[in-house]
Amino acid sequence: MEQIPFISSAPNTLGIELELQLINPRSFDLAAAADELLAQMANHPIADRVKPEITRSMIELNSSVHEHPMGLLAEMREMRDALCEAADAVGVSVAGGGAHPFMRWQERAISDSPRFQYLAEMYGYLARQFTVFGQHIHLGVPSGDAAVRMVRGLSPYVPHFIALSASSPYYEGVDTLFSCCRLNAVSSFPLAGHLPAEVTDWYRFEAHMAQLRASGLAESIKDLYWDIRPKPEFGTVEIRVCDTPLTVERACQLAAFAQALAVLVTREPEPAPAAWLAYRSNHFQACRFGLQGSYVTPDGQRLRLIDHLRGLFQRLMPIADELGTGDMLVALRDESIRSGNDARWLRSQFHRVRDLPLVVESMARAWRGESEATPAAEVPRRRIRATSEPVHGVQALATPEAGVTPGWRPDRLH
Repeated sequence: MEQIPFISSAPNTLGIELELQLINPRSFDLAAAADELLAQMANHPIADRVKPEITRSMIELNSSVHEHPMGLLAEMREMRDALCEAADAVGVSVAGGGAHPFMRWQERAISDSPRFQYLAEMYGYLARQFTVFGQHIHLGVPSGDAAVRMVRGLSPYVPHFIALSASSPYYEGVDTLFSCCRLNAVSSFPLAGHLPAEVTDWYRFEAHMAQLRASGLAESIKDLYWDIRPKPEFGTVEIRVCDTPLTVERACQLAAFAQALAVLVTREPEPAPAAWLAYRSNHFQACRFGLQGSYVTPDGQRLRLIDHLRGLFQRLMPIADELGTGDMLVALRDESIRSGNDARWLRSQFHRVRDLPLVVESMARAWRGESEATPAAEVPRRRIRATSEPVHGVQALATPEAGVTPGWRPDRLH
């Protein structure tokens, strides 16, 4: 059996990747402008941390390694500003969010790299539908055994990451009724899912990979579209379930949350075997209902996810104080419990302006860190049913509604 070397990393270090949307500033549809943007940034100091993604309407930002999330936030703000400046130069905008609200997957162009072209040939239309946008969080671990233990320890908290980061309620012009519809695209891939319950150490992980290779099911760890997976060449555990938030502030708050949680799970016993029983149901509930979803704990207790999250934050706060990240966790806790996630913010935007292009414009402004002086009025809650019909007709997606002020947005986001 071939061994997989694991490069040791310092515990509690972290980094993030953000997949971002490239937006046409006139139509607010996606723009296939990744090549132009990469060329514009070719001589910039951060050029090696800006990368193409599977379609040309996407770009990825990669942070360096950090010990403290506040250093990560400072770096991400600098990278955001540099990226926006380059985007302005080539005539596009940049936005976060887990899915573009009204793009059509048929119009996406695959990036010109051997791996992306292979994925397009292998997976057909799924490759273009994979124009969705996620945040990956890397946590440093010292060994392969520690990585597997970390993956197992974090797995019961996958719903918490999904619900806190959810920012993809709209897809192809439809309110999907999901807080996070992005993960439905990820789940289409044959090796999506989670670490098998029987993999309890690095030796068993190597044996599992050897089995997959021998069966022709996978060539490398890159083929594993797991929610959380080891990344041995980085010496990290990679959390992959988060939608890209609308702001770098929320992205770094999620990283601080992950760092504190990683410390917590190293101090506690491994989850009971029953934790895997409710895994898929918990995953679905978080995607569908966000923070209001049902959650079944590893010991079989059923409660609302937001209530379990309140208790989890209480357990994390002493660790956050040790790490010096208490302020970031308090901000994440208070904003999430009071105002909900980005999916709720996006729906409030649409309920206000009734126009998805204007929602996209507000997403681009949020990414830039712009704010409005006018306080947000209370938006009445309204149930929207998912249908196969778009929220507005095709013409309406290109033209603001009469009487709507373009670009309105609440005064506060994260």
